[in-house]
Amino acid sequence: MSKIEIKNFNSYYGEFHAIKDINMNIEKNEVTAFIGPSGCGKSTLLKSLNRMNDLVLSFKKDGNIYLDGKEIFDETDVYDLRKKVGMVFQKPNPFPMSIYDNIAYGPRTHGIKDKRTLDEIVEKSLKQGAIWNEVKDNLKKSALALSGGQQQRICIARAMAVEPEVILLDEPTSALDPISTAKIEDLLEIIKKEYTIVMVTHNMQQATRVSDKTGFFLLGELVEFDTTEKLFSFPTDKRTEDYITGRFG
Repeated sequence: MSKIEIKNFNSYYGEFHAIKDINMNIEKNEVTAFIGPSGCGKSTLLKSLNRMNDLVLSFKKDGNIYLDGKEIFDETDVYDLRKKVGMVFQKPNPFPMSIYDNIAYGPRTHGIKDKRTLDEIVEKSLKQGAIWNEVKDNLKKSALALSGGQQQRICIARAMAVEPEVILLDEPTSALDPISTAKIEDLLEIIKKEYTIVMVTHNMQQATRVSDKTGFFLLGELVEFDTTEKLFSFPTDKRTEDYITGRFG
């Protein structure tokens, strides 16, 4: 069984039909990339996977999204869903508190108070986020004092601290320099052994470097979904070929 199954899924913002009849299976321990021009629905679908769109008053949906076979819109505790499906946004958004408290925030809200346990979680998460060696001597320092690339790795470590099963990344490197981008791409290769990763990216080269499968979206439709190698080397739809060869977008 796939980790996430999306079946005949549509979403609307008021009268606007944002995504149209999406069918897609996302496999465990893979990186799945969503590509396509701005406004094509890829971020809307990503945010549906942990019901972030519930926060938008005009949002409506039909169809189904299953996580491990359970319909996520039947889940009465959205908080519990978001513990399983974490999210990292386009711009690094560490909380205005220490590095330590950023990572410990999630575990504390889930009832973990023991300092030794929190210390272990903070160290493990920062190591998983490939930033422990850079910050281990300054854990009391404000996370806002770090560079953009470091802040984004703190945000990824913060997402991992509550031990989610899926991590959603909404253009996680678009605000970063090439060196920071490379560090985060290397990190994805490591953490997919433990997590299922779904990412939106505008950078097609990034999709080819880090993802196992890629979905190409256009005007709310999923035009093509395949292994990344096949989609970029032998696209079956002319619109996919036009997009990846730079004829539009």
